[in-house]
Amino acid sequence: MKYLVVSLIFSTIIANAYAWRFFYNGRINENILRQTQKLQDSAETPKNFTRWFTQNLDHFRSDSRTWNQRYYVNDEYFDKEKRNVAFLMIGGEGEATDVWMTNGQWVEYGKQFNAILFQLEHRFYGKSHPTEDLSVDNLEYLTSEQALTDLALFVASMNEEYKLSSDIKWIAFGGSYPGSLAAWARLKYPHLISGSVSTSGPLLAIPDFQAYFGVIADDLRLVDENCYTAVKEGTAQIELFLTDEAANSAKHWEPLPLGSLQGIAQYNKDNRLSTKGTLLGNITLNTICSIMTDPATKTEIQRLANFNSLMLEATDQKCLDFSYVNMILDMTKTTWNSSASEGGRQWMYQTCNEFGFFQTSDEKPQIFSDRFPIKFWTQQCSDIFGSKFNEEYVSNVVFVHGSVDPWHMLGITKTINANAPAIFIKGTAHCANMYPASHDDPSDLKSARIQIGKYIQK
Repeated sequence: MKYLVVSLIFSTIIANAYAWRFFYNGRINENILRQTQKLQDSAETPKNFTRWFTQNLDHFRSDSRTWNQRYYVNDEYFDKEKRNVAFLMIGGEGEATDVWMTNGQWVEYGKQFNAILFQLEHRFYGKSHPTEDLSVDNLEYLTSEQALTDLALFVASMNEEYKLSSDIKWIAFGGSYPGSLAAWARLKYPHLISGSVSTSGPLLAIPDFQAYFGVIADDLRLVDENCYTAVKEGTAQIELFLTDEAANSAKHWEPLPLGSLQGIAQYNKDNRLSTKGTLLGNITLNTICSIMTDPATKTEIQRLANFNSLMLEATDQKCLDFSYVNMILDMTKTTWNSSASEGGRQWMYQTCNEFGFFQTSDEKPQIFSDRFPIKFWTQQCSDIFGSKFNEEYVSNVVFVHGSVDPWHMLGITKTINANAPAIFIKGTAHCANMYPASHDDPSDLKSARIQIGKYIQK
């Protein structure tokens, strides 16, 4: 019996290392992102949308160094006589992809308003490499301020290169962190950006994002109160049965497949996620709750293990290393061919250096264990980037958020200015309005897309 309990405990602990692979610190692994079958299945044979732009390394000091920034352009829907509408999809904490140049709701708006479509990849992500590696000294140039100025220089240059009209209207689009950039770009450069659609963008930078897991708990309750209770009980069972030895080895990890649960909740029914063989997008909060309330499985801890097994199968994984030390070793690699360079190291740096956004267990009551307080995250910052990164160191915009998305807690969800309306969509998740429409979409989501189109028209 003891062997069975310990095996179950470690299957759930291992799942969080898997969560580090699939979902960690608010972002999905790039390998999963690249398997966006929902988009790809409907995509036309891609044209060569790829271009390169000469960008400044440092916009704020006397530094003449430049680098090549990747962007995509599609002028298929562009009114080449008027040349007066341009859409800009802002890249964020992952690789940009040309799939977006023919897919997504923004393309439908592009057709409606005869816009030329641009997508600019964020510095230090994807193929946009400003420096030879990802050392801490080089990551100094990875800030939202530098990225915003990248956008301004890019827009000004595109106006000239594509001979756009003097009365050109640029509309910026972004989801999640790029949603923040879209709002800030309109605020900082109103002479260049006429309007923005800021989707699921956190605008309040706080180190200790305690409310995140409170929203996930509420999401579970909305599906099934018994599901919420089962997850809570499963967590308690793991805590109860952890031996001193096991607890010591697990001190750096929250002891349940929490990252997987985060990812499913944050992207619940968003019309995007899929993988080979098994559609990850079909694993929703309802799926989780079906497993967690299954009477055929007697204990809640075994139900958590069953959920973990499903996620491993969906992502074609057998097992993964759950060692904190190994994770840190991976994240300290600075070469562009390392797995950390796919976005994990860069985003971790941005959160440690600029934003925080750490999803902690500090809110009480807490159903997901108390093993990941703010110190859990600040210690990672120090372990990955050095002792400097310690606890002491760390108008015309449409704001769109979904009620299921935990990030709405850091965004604008109520209209306080008629020129910057907020659209809060019941029952939808992170960036849901940006993805291709489906006949299964909730009526509120369908209405929100229409509303956004009307605001763009203004």
